[in-house]
Amino acid sequence: MLADKLMSVVSSSGSRGLFAGGSGYSDVIDYIEISTPGNATDFGNLTLARAYLKGTDNGISDRAIFGGGNDGSSYVNTIDYVTISSPGNATDFGDLWDGLYAPSGCSNGSNDRGVFGGGVGQPWDGGQNTIGYVTISTTSNTTDFGDLTYARYMMGSCSNGTSERGVFWGGAGHRGGDVDKEMIDYITISSTGNATDFGDQVGCYASGTTSNGTSDRGVNCGGGGPGGDLNNIQYITISSTGNATDFGDLTVVSTWVAATSSGVGDVAVVGSIDKGATANSGIDYFTISTTGNATDFGNLSVARSAPAAASNGLA
Repeated sequence: MLADKLMSVVSSSGSRGLFAGGSGYSDVIDYIEISTPGNATDFGNLTLARAYLKGTDNGISDRAIFGGGNDGSSYVNTIDYVTISSPGNATDFGDLWDGLYAPSGCSNGSNDRGVFGGGVGQPWDGGQNTIGYVTISTTSNTTDFGDLTYARYMMGSCSNGTSERGVFWGGAGHRGGDVDKEMIDYITISSTGNATDFGDQVGCYASGTTSNGTSDRGVNCGGGGPGGDLNNIQYITISSTGNATDFGDLTVVSTWVAATSSGVGDVAVVGSIDKGATANSGIDYFTISTTGNATDFGNLSVARSAPAAASNGLA
């Protein structure tokens, strides 16, 4: 059975996943133990309640950072951090280069560099192509990294950890009226510079994206597409360019989801799944290295959409 397989591959990883913020301008941070399906538990609070933010982490080095978002009155440049293994409230880390609605980001795991890309500035600028970076273990403001191939926001993002490739999936922009982006870009996280075209996917935005780290598979889950919200999961091999391939389906159609994983432990968790009576509180999970449909994991402590996710999985 899927659940038995999932338990065997993560039994020694001890990875903790976090879901932070979300619609209603929430400051809630929840946590789950990725090896144990069940409901999320309260972890603490962000320094600023907000939605449409992005999280990343330095994996087993145990720090998560959450950047940007909308606090209900403005787009914010705030970056918070927490120690993933220790429940408690977030602490101020520094600032993004601009107040940003729906940026994206990833990291090279324990190599300790986090990157944020894209997003919409205020006043509304239609989306930015900027990529900035930080050293996750050291509080600071972002430094310029380079540019995306095209300005956009609401992207997915993931990496193959210490193998150093970061990938930005899809998103929304305004080139010729095309708002459902098929494009996938990539960067080398340890080297500053502009992004390069990777390939294409089923065009979507506001999806949940994660990977199994150095095991080299990235997955993109749900989101909004040209014909409406999606339940599909797509995958790529991060170290080689090419188009995304169908993986399977989430348990229900959902957008504004957030995803993280146990890294090489090989389990993805996707939070803020819309399950009707528990709208936007569901969590799904699946094995990243094996194509197939997702299974119900449990529920967030508070129903909401557009949170950020991170974990201390081994990248």
